[in-house]
Amino acid sequence: MFKKNIYLLLLSLSISTVAQTSFYKKADTLNTKRRNAIAISATTMTAGALIALNQLWYKEYPRSNFHLKNDNKDWKQMDKTGHFMTSYYLGKLGMEVLDWAGVSEKHQIIYGATYGFSFLTAVEILDGYSDEWGASPGDIVANAAGTGLLIGQELLWNEQRITVKYSFHPTEIAKQRPNTLGKNYLQQTLKDYNGQTYWLSANIWSFNKESSFPKWINIALGYGADQMLYGNSNTGNAMLENPYRQFYLSLDLDLTKIETNSEFLKTIFSVINFIKIPAPALEISSKGGLSFHYLYF
Repeated sequence: MFKKNIYLLLLSLSISTVAQTSFYKKADTLNTKRRNAIAISATTMTAGALIALNQLWYKEYPRSNFHLKNDNKDWKQMDKTGHFMTSYYLGKLGMEVLDWAGVSEKHQIIYGATYGFSFLTAVEILDGYSDEWGASPGDIVANAAGTGLLIGQELLWNEQRITVKYSFHPTEIAKQRPNTLGKNYLQQTLKDYNGQTYWLSANIWSFNKESSFPKWINIALGYGADQMLYGNSNTGNAMLENPYRQFYLSLDLDLTKIETNSEFLKTIFSVINFIKIPAPALEISSKGGLSFHYLYF
């Protein structure tokens, strides 16, 4: 769980960085000073993060020879979806800062879009040398899928028509295991998979730009899970209903498509656009049945 918190923290820092750089006009041609500053900063921050993670976390647990661990059944794959989203946004950040420096689109994809996969896979290697965990092939596949969504759209459309989004609502389940699922609202947004939903949000106008359809309206497909007190089939889950999956259909907003002359608002919209806007939603669950939410968070 701690590792997932690190991922989301890095994601937040990444979004903040995008917000800062958005105030500066991007270079029309290669700006070597900016490119070099990005390369040095990225290398330093990545190395520092991995060293800190190794010293502050893994050092406290027994080491082992490198090994794999199959945790694909845990948490109804919600943790894998988190990997998918984090890899996507770290890669998106990599492309955006290189674009700001005037780096070619080809090199943005080669060096920027793959950053999320590279960093998260390095963390998996640290996991692999920990007796407590082990490198997860499922995590690596999820990392690759997030990067693949980013690169695939750039190659196909030269833009991101489908983005990954996140929403959260508090649950009563977290109170039963607060050390694992979070003791307060902020911790629960990171730890309680029962309240998290991950979305693929598609901008409708982008698929037919000649239409008069509002540019800022998206349609979103969501995935979540509920009734999970433990990550696996631990008998502790018997204290609840059987864990089940949830699938959602909802509307969303692409805040970056809202036209405004305010650079401040553009920055704010860019920062918070990874959050799925609360909206009515249809839910289909694996336990059966169809339900409607007037306003789903």
